[in-house]
Formats: sequence, structure tokens, C-alpha cells
Amino acid sequence: MTSSATTKTYRIGQIVPSSNITMETEIPAMLAARQLIRPERFTFHSSRMRMKTVSKDELAAMDAESDRCALELSDAAVDVMGYACLVAIMAMGPGYHRESQKRLRSRTEENGCDTPVVTSAGALVDALGVMKAKRVVVVAPYMKPLTEMVVDYIRQEGIDVLDYRALEIPNNLDVARHDPANLPEIVASLDLSNVDAIVLSACVQMPSLPAVAKVEALTGKPVVTAAIATTYAMLKALDLEPIVPGAGALLSGAY
Repeated sequence: MTSSATTKTYRIGQIVPSSNITMETEIPAMLAARQLIRPERFTFHSSRMRMKTVSKDELAAMDAESDRCALELSDAAVDVMGYACLVAIMAMGPGYHRESQKRLRSRTEENGCDTPVVTSAGALVDALGVMKAKRVVVVAPYMKPLTEMVVDYIRQEGIDVLDYRALEIPNNLDVARHDPANLPEIVASLDLSNVDAIVLSACVQMPSLPAVAKVEALTGKPVVTAAIATTYAMLKALDLEPIVPGAGALLSGAY
């Protein structure tokens, strides 16, 4: 264990929808759990973009505010930024996470603070690549048309979505109220026979962390969520070991 004199503290910046209350709960929870087994320490800093209803128009208007958020967080000289809305990125069309990450990073460069930017959308598709998951099932809280957009986005990245469940919750605060204890039963209704991995929450607002270990135990399949994938991507961007106890296969140290 590194002595406290040399323990480094990393500033985690989060670009968050104004109605999101889960990203600032689950990612700090994972990094707090990591602090029990590794010396690094983390502080958390957010900037918000207005969004109440998860609709295509509100998501597009919200995404336009992300440049301001990146600029504000770069004022705080954060070490990494996470864009905490998967569907906002995926609703902008295939591959948009690359464009968004590049643009937001350039905002930080212009502000004299070159900061790596990860998006939960890019983190999820990259995580499935790391896990060599070619065939997946997806659980998402969105209305069906938005869920289909998310599924199509994932397919465009070369991953076969064999089955999915849209929970059709339009209000973003209601998404946060969805009980993660319901997730094992929802997963049980999907055909898992040929899948390589389960995307338990394709949304950083829908709580899922408490259900991950249970779903892995019940199904024998690796489970990933948008929040887990974002945590993995942030740790990689910081050049830190991507390991968190109790956060599923991706953060187990197996990859």
C-alpha cells in the first residue's frame, strides 16, 4: 500500500443531465469501493445540462449544452470527464460518441487544460469489445423508439443485440426511482441461450449496481452497465488499474 504522503487524488468531472441523480451515486460508490483495495483517492465535480423528459428533442437540446459543461469542468482542472447520458449521444446517430468526445476534449484544450473525455455511450460499446461480447441482451428504461435507437447504435458498432427490454419510463426522475431489485426478473424474461454478456442498464440514470452480482450468479453470464463501463473507461483514461470489488466482470480484474 502506498503511503499517504504519496497517495494521489484524482478529480473526476461529470457532465450530467439536470435530472440525473444516479450517475453521481453509482460512480462515486464504485470508486469508493476501489479505495478500500487501492491507494488512489477521488473527488467528484459536476456540471449540469437541462433535461427532464427523455425525448429526442430534449436530448438534442441538452447535448448542445455539453460544450459549456466541459468548459466549466476544465476550469476546475479535473483529470478526466465523463459525459453521463448514454441515450443523448446514441440519439444523435451512429458513431456520435467519437465526435462528441473529440469536440468536448477540444473545448478543454482551448481552455488550457487538455482533459480526456469519456462518454457513457462510447464506454459501453468499448466495454463490450474488451469483454469480447459479440452477442448481448439489453435492458433500457426508455420508450420503445428511443430503445430501438440505442439497440441500432450498438448493432452499428458490430455487436449483435439478440433481445432487449424497453421499460418505457418517460420521466427521467422516475427512471431513477426504478427498483434495481426488479432487474433479475426482467433479465429472466429474456432469451439468454446464445449471449456473451448482459447489458443490465443501458442508462446511467437507471440504478443497477445492487443487482449486478445477483444477475451474474443467476445467469452465469458477465453483466455490464453503462455506469460500470464509464467507471472502467475513466480508470483506463487515468492509467489506473480498472478494478472495483463487487462491480461485475468488467471491473473484476479479469480484463
